[in-house]
Amino acid sequence: MRVGLADGSVDIVIGTHALLGKNIKFKDLALLIVDEEQHFGVAHKEKLKTLRSEVHVLTLTATPIPRTLQLALTGVRDLSIIASPPVDRLAVRTFVSPFDPITVREALLREKYRGGQAFYVCPRIEDLTDAKDFLDKNVSEVRTAVAHGQMPPTVLDDIMSAFYDGKYDVLLSTTIIESGLDIPTANTLIVHRADRFGLSQLYQLRGRVGRAKLRAYALFTLPAQKPITIQAERRLKVLQSLDTLGAGFQLASHDLDIRGAGNLLGEEQSGHIKEVGFELYQQMLEEAVLSLKAGITAPVADRWSPQITVGTALLIPEEYVADLSVRLALYRRLAEIEDEHAIDGFAAELVDRFGKLPQEVEHLLQVVAIKALSRRANVEKVEAGPKGIVLSFRDNVFANPEGLIAFIREQGSAVRMRNDPKNTKSQQLVFFEDWPRPQDRLKGTAAVLRKLASIAEQAKAA
Repeated sequence: MRVGLADGSVDIVIGTHALLGKNIKFKDLALLIVDEEQHFGVAHKEKLKTLRSEVHVLTLTATPIPRTLQLALTGVRDLSIIASPPVDRLAVRTFVSPFDPITVREALLREKYRGGQAFYVCPRIEDLTDAKDFLDKNVSEVRTAVAHGQMPPTVLDDIMSAFYDGKYDVLLSTTIIESGLDIPTANTLIVHRADRFGLSQLYQLRGRVGRAKLRAYALFTLPAQKPITIQAERRLKVLQSLDTLGAGFQLASHDLDIRGAGNLLGEEQSGHIKEVGFELYQQMLEEAVLSLKAGITAPVADRWSPQITVGTALLIPEEYVADLSVRLALYRRLAEIEDEHAIDGFAAELVDRFGKLPQEVEHLLQVVAIKALSRRANVEKVEAGPKGIVLSFRDNVFANPEGLIAFIREQGSAVRMRNDPKNTKSQQLVFFEDWPRPQDRLKGTAAVLRKLASIAEQAKAA
């Protein structure tokens, strides 16, 4: 086969990561199709694309990873959605509840007595022994097979074949069944410790059942006595609410919202853009894509954003604006606002549409105003705390040095200049104030920057 790929006698090759081997050469690679794309890392996909400089890439997945979805939403990649399910296919009924032996027993026996089979999935191999003991003790009527990825391939194949042939009622396994498994008679899924699985992983597992015309059921169990994390609770609520057919795209959108979009230029497939903020990141990315499509490669010089730290939450909560696309649109609009009057109008619109502003939104609007003032005053970094604020000027430049010196003299001991500890060539302006509450810091910081912006613009007017 290797020779056939190199000389072009093989037209289509189907393979795994082995196609990334150094010894694999293609004569004229034109199309690359990646199935189950969520199982591939960024490095793998980039390596595949480097096999040839110009290659068409088609990725297939029911649950795109946040980075891939982000690339599609921002126009870097084209997106096509297949939302029509097969004829007569029924949605999987989904339940999330604390682990209850009686409920599990009833679910497995109901499936057995209607002539079907079930999956029982555990997050770790070491959980399988306890789960097997539980099934043998509490559901002795069912025949159980155990499967996991550390088994010898021949043994694993024999178990899977026996389950497919109906010799077992329950397949107790790890996540090896997550994709590529099509057993129409298996229509009940029980996931042990569902809080330990990712959102896309749970959706893929749920897709292993309901592949016939029968109604299928999925039970995601949680520890009865232990609390789960807030993130896990959000994942399970989303999964329970999206139980319609073809909900993979909506689920992936929620996954993007929960985990973040990752790094467009690096290998992180999820994670929040902490340095610049999501709304600015979206704007910068859109501008870059439009510029490249227009043939403009030079960077825009004046598009910079100050780094602001105030020690409080800044966001539009999901409880306030439930729709993800609406929240993203609001973030994008905020990123474009440069005027304090426009911010007041934006706040009035939010109150009119969604009700009274939560504290996080009020703080977010105040920070947007601080960003606009910082740009006017050429301040690139603002650090506000209970004892005052520290300001750093962009490129160590202020438009009106004489006016700044006069302002510092007026403030007396409340203000002083110092060298930046991280960069001795840069100067910082330190204001000593007593601001124990976040709202005090935000209000005081805005007042200081408003004054500095006024001083800087006096020189421009002159």
